[in-house]
Amino acid sequence: MGGDVEKMIAVGLVWGATNALMRRGALIWDQALKSSPPTTNHPLFASLRKWINLLLIWQYSVPFFLNLSASATFFAILSDTPISLAVPVTNATTFAATAVFGLLLGEETRVGLALFGTFLIVLGVYICIM
Repeated sequence: MGGDVEKMIAVGLVWGATNALMRRGALIWDQALKSSPPTTNHPLFASLRKWINLLLIWQYSVPFFLNLSASATFFAILSDTPISLAVPVTNATTFAATAVFGLLLGEETRVGLALFGTFLIVLGVYICIM
C-alpha cells in the first residue's frame, strides 16, 4: 500500500495542476466567446459549437486530457486500495495543489491563508496515512 499512497498523491498533484491550468484556458475561451459575433444557429448546435471551440483551445484541452488520464489512474488505484483512504488523500492533495498552482500562475489569492490551509491539508493527509 506504500506505493499506492505515492500514486494517490501524484494523481492529486496532477488534478490540482490541471485544475488551475484549465481555469486559465477557460478564461481564454471566455474572452474568445465575448469577441466573436453571436450565432443564430439552433441552440443545440450553438452549444455544441461552443464546446468544440473550447476543446480547440490547447490551453484548456491539454490539461483536460491530462486530468482525464489522472482520473483513469485514480480508478486503477481504487482497485487495490480502500476508498476510505484513497478519496481523502487524493482530494486533499488536489485541493492543496490547486491552491499552490493557482498561486504560481499568478491568481489573486490570500497567500497567507492559502499556505496555512495547504499546511493543514498536508498535515491531515499525513495523519491519514500514518
